[in-house]
Amino acid sequence: MNKRRILAVLIAFVLTIAATAMWSAATIQREGDPDAIVLEDSGSEAGVDQPKKKGNKVVKVLAAPFKLFGKMFGGGDDNNKVSRMSEKDAERFESVGVTKIDDARNAGTKRETSSSSSAREHLDAGRQYLVEERYGEAISELSLAVSIDPKLTEAHNLLGVAYDKKGFADRARESFERAVKMNEDADTLNNLGFSLYQNGNYRAAVDRLKRAAKLAPTDERILNNLGLAYCRLGKIDEAYKAFSRATGPLNGNLNTAKMLERFGREDDAIRYYEAARTIDPNNTLALRRLADLYQRVGRAMESEAARSALALASNNSAATTGK
Repeated sequence: MNKRRILAVLIAFVLTIAATAMWSAATIQREGDPDAIVLEDSGSEAGVDQPKKKGNKVVKVLAAPFKLFGKMFGGGDDNNKVSRMSEKDAERFESVGVTKIDDARNAGTKRETSSSSSAREHLDAGRQYLVEERYGEAISELSLAVSIDPKLTEAHNLLGVAYDKKGFADRARESFERAVKMNEDADTLNNLGFSLYQNGNYRAAVDRLKRAAKLAPTDERILNNLGLAYCRLGKIDEAYKAFSRATGPLNGNLNTAKMLERFGREDDAIRYYEAARTIDPNNTLALRRLADLYQRVGRAMESEAARSALALASNNSAATTGK
């Protein structure tokens, strides 16, 4: 076998593994609330509001498979060590004399703060760790910030975000409650409302999220969270109104249909997918789901018609893109 053929085989192998890794990253390695993920997959914002890192999303998507590829063969970073932080560690971080984690992995980006630094300095460091998704260090810094200045609302709110990302739901809710008691702004009310939602306290979640929506009537994240909470209460019409206010009637129908499908309410899901198709007859998501749901409920002719419409819409889209 010549070198060129060997190289071609190796390239094909790597691309196959990369494609598999991309599928795995999109379908298996998902963290967070399952309902919120359903909305996020369609481009809708949901969940707690946290500082965002700037960067090229396309590059991140393309890089993800290769990171996973490296992990499959024992490579990659050690970040999982931080993710295994326990409740006991969290308690230790909450004391004023907390000892910072000295992680050799992060020596190049370590923030020079100590227990003698100001609350604002610890807040700034904690916020940056959140941006970098280094939640253990964020908890350490933000715990120091609130210990030095218990009235620092933003630190309580961001500490709640860090706890939420680490899976400490009760601690997250407590931090959000402290933040809301000091300042009922839209972000803290949203984060508390979503935390209550995750804990199954849907009525209280709706109350906080409605208050947040009054303060920020066009905030997509708040409205989608409110829609999720209404869904869990069985108030589907109210959920649709919230989803529609967030991103418009088309996405309002699609997001409501997705949630109803998750609940096993197939006939109701069909109704909302049909409403979405009325707004956009060539919407491929609505057509794809209708084809499947019609088949499930025994409406074979309508299923076939939806599949035909889906094929036509896909072909038209491909032709338009190719021009």
